[in-house]
Amino acid sequence: MKITRRDFAMGASALALTIALGGLANTALVAPAQAQALLMQPGPLGDMAQGDEKAPVTIVEYASMTCPHCAAFHATTYPELKKRYIDTGKVRFIFREFPLDQLALAAFLLARCSGPDRYFAMIDTLFQQQKEWIVQRPLGPLLAIAKQAGMSEQAFNECLQNQKLIDGLEEVRQRAMKLNVQSTPSFFVNGTLLKGAFTIEDFEKAMAPYLKG
Repeated sequence: MKITRRDFAMGASALALTIALGGLANTALVAPAQAQALLMQPGPLGDMAQGDEKAPVTIVEYASMTCPHCAAFHATTYPELKKRYIDTGKVRFIFREFPLDQLALAAFLLARCSGPDRYFAMIDTLFQQQKEWIVQRPLGPLLAIAKQAGMSEQAFNECLQNQKLIDGLEEVRQRAMKLNVQSTPSFFVNGTLLKGAFTIEDFEKAMAPYLKG
């Protein structure tokens, strides 16, 4: 699958191409005994993670860049989660791509092409400026964001056609569906699936049993 200028022209309208959304309800779930192993297995592109690998709590987030609830989470709850728990060594935070449409896929490609050191900064920027690039013609705004991150127009175009990255992101999405991820944001707290835009208080309640003492 490659992203064409026609895909971009469609933007976030109801006509936007989706990535095999019909398969969301048809993907067979893995057995509970296998779920934890699959969850903790990095995708083919490697995991993007923050925090101590030996932290008592591991949170895995599945997000889509065009999801307004994901953007709201990263603007409100995530900064507190990072300050209180990720930066203090209590939480290992793994962010995984679950693109719900071609535009979300394009945004994730740009984040991956930014490199591991700039990945989270690009994710933050894309979420912060979400309303600016989820438009009828998103190519220009996305290119402007990429250039601000130091990416040339040639690199931008090549990134959006990088089949290895596209295939890798699709593999992550397929694995997530086997874990019953059907919407974004979805979180796993030490293997337990939580769906929806959770507050910091919600996370603290879910993490409490693992942080005692």
